[in-house]
Amino acid sequence: MEFLRPASWDEALAAKAEHPTALPISGGTDVMVEMNFDVHRPSAILDLNRVTELTEWSDDGVAVRLGAAVPYARIIGELSGPLPGLALAAHTVGSPQIRNRGSVGGNLGAASPAGDSHPALLAAGRDVLVEAHSVRGVRLIPIDAFYLGVKRNCLEPDELIRAVRIPVADGPQQFSKIGTRNAMVIAVCAFGFALHPKDGTVGTGIGSAAPTPRRAVAAEEYLGGVLAERGLWESGELLGPEVVRRFGELVKAAASPIDDVRGTAAYRRHALAVMARRTLTWCWNDYRKQIRSAA
Repeated sequence: MEFLRPASWDEALAAKAEHPTALPISGGTDVMVEMNFDVHRPSAILDLNRVTELTEWSDDGVAVRLGAAVPYARIIGELSGPLPGLALAAHTVGSPQIRNRGSVGGNLGAASPAGDSHPALLAAGRDVLVEAHSVRGVRLIPIDAFYLGVKRNCLEPDELIRAVRIPVADGPQQFSKIGTRNAMVIAVCAFGFALHPKDGTVGTGIGSAAPTPRRAVAAEEYLGGVLAERGLWESGELLGPEVVRRFGELVKAAASPIDDVRGTAAYRRHALAVMARRTLTWCWNDYRKQIRSAA
């Protein structure tokens, strides 16, 4: 097995072009597990730890450009304001050691349906873009188009993830996860939710309950319609139990889970409905407080 260790981003792209089967590694929280269990034996490892550009982020007030290797611990400490949903998801990742090494770029590269960052990224809006770089140029991939199947993404063999562009939150966001314990756990299922009052939409993200992370599109359209038709964005009045219940049912219907060692498909569907109701209630209560404060 070859070990490639570029010192700059340009060197990394050149190495990936020359060795398209090389497996990128930064934190290694997914890669090393698979290698230790002999699930994956790549022909080459592309170590990106010396590429400092990957650990940088910027915020222009509209979107955060999050470097692929910014660790979860820094997202929690530095980005809970502009990216509250992602910061909440980062809190649930593994242990402190893993949060200090793991990153959103690694989660995207692995493309596991159970990746903790995926529901939050989907809920953050359709303007979330993955920057895929190669010696040929740059592609901006909408987050909805990034996931192709179980642990499969749409990256070309010579491409590397440079950053993720995520809109700055303009409303409350939440993340909820079910696991067998509080730490070092793979999600039985997870759900991300966000209110986007500027454009009158809502965002959802389902994790570990389908072959890929996915949105609950019908639930988004239903709730967005209710909020617009009843003037609730402006009034901040209570949603009512029927709206909350129906939203949970539509989220549940959007999932296509399986039975496995972590939980049954029926349990996952039930849990998603509960998480959807709870996250909607939490976010709407926070939004109502913002409306009253502004008034």
